[in-house]
Amino acid sequence: MYYEHFGLSQPPFKITPNTAFFFPGGNRGPILDALVYAITQGEGIIKVTGEVGSGKTMLCRMLEASLPDTVETIYLANPSVEPGEILHAIAFDMHLDIPKDASRQQVMQLLQAYLVQRHAEGKQVVIFVEEAQATPIATLEEIRLLSNLETQHHKLLQIVLFGQPELDEILAEPAIRQLKERITHSFRLDPFNTTDIRAYLDFRMRQAGYKGPDVFSVGAVREIARASIGLTRRVNIIADKALLAAYTEQKHDISARHVFAAAQDSEFTDIVPRKLWGLGLAAIGLLLLGIGIGIALPPLFKSASVPPPAPAPAAAVPATPVPQPTAIAEQAKDIVDTRLAATEQWLANTPPETVGIHVQLLGAGDRKRLENYLAELGKSVDIAQVFVYRTKASGKPAYSVIYGSYPNRAAANAALAQLPAKLQAQRPYLRTVQGMRAEIGAAR
Repeated sequence: MYYEHFGLSQPPFKITPNTAFFFPGGNRGPILDALVYAITQGEGIIKVTGEVGSGKTMLCRMLEASLPDTVETIYLANPSVEPGEILHAIAFDMHLDIPKDASRQQVMQLLQAYLVQRHAEGKQVVIFVEEAQATPIATLEEIRLLSNLETQHHKLLQIVLFGQPELDEILAEPAIRQLKERITHSFRLDPFNTTDIRAYLDFRMRQAGYKGPDVFSVGAVREIARASIGLTRRVNIIADKALLAAYTEQKHDISARHVFAAAQDSEFTDIVPRKLWGLGLAAIGLLLLGIGIGIALPPLFKSASVPPPAPAPAAAVPATPVPQPTAIAEQAKDIVDTRLAATEQWLANTPPETVGIHVQLLGAGDRKRLENYLAELGKSVDIAQVFVYRTKASGKPAYSVIYGSYPNRAAANAALAQLPAKLQAQRPYLRTVQGMRAEIGAAR
């Protein structure tokens, strides 16, 4: 819509990874170079962590494009594969003809034979494990055993783990210490600072065909840095909406007020609150109607249409007690609404280091299935300790189901060990409230 207005040949801030838009600043370039070196030198298991929306998938795609032709890559994008299925999944990606009823030992032998053959041909094989923090510990251990496959002088298989910060917490568990000991390189994608964001915005605009002076003002960059907390996915979302807001005013420069309106529309839950600036939104609304796109764009500005009151001093207003689940239940329509409401309260009022147990991920397309699951779950655990929030899985809407609220991982692990057998069979794992909040923000 705004491409011609800014002289762009393509969208500059799509969130779908496109290696042509890989930005080497913010230490991404050096990390990419180090990853290529570590893989080509056969350096054990490699770990890459970063918050939701920090650019792990883009880095993964860029890494594949940067590796020499002698390196064959395999993706494990499904974090919920069971230990007994992981070898079959890897063999499938290698296009090996393996019977479905083949034993673990048979599959391992065929995998080893394939890797030996590739090594004899001068090839390397590397597995990229995305969303590794959501992979069951037993499955991670099964992957770790694959790193034992080697010749006298070389590893037959390289492994790169991509995951959220919770992966570091998982690897600290005694049960998986052997995997941690095999990690020879560890990289972290830190959020961009303001200088990085300015360079990033300019880089993406010019990659998309822009040839004029800087579009984003100093104030706009500062506002994007505040609202995005340095996460590239958020930068993309906010910048795209800010360009659209400027286009509706027929302006070619992006001011802080355009960015603020875009950030308000994005509704990221952890943005530092600030007083709303005068935006002249009524005039903008009339302009939208005048150019025939008023129907499509009002949501961009609806959240900024009424200035929020300035926050009262902390001492002036007592803390509002969190409603008890029973009170919420009286207002909710059914068990799903009850748990969604309770979860919203829990996430808003619980310390970020609090830990819950992730017990299930269900597609949002079948609400009845979620209702039945929660009803059944309530027969074996206290339903008041079950939390549900909306997220995305493989780009599609989904529900995450969490059990319990524990002050630290030790307490959560003790509770996890006491879960009913049928819940244990679902391979539950631990999640921090901070990680859940970031996931929800990224899924909006």
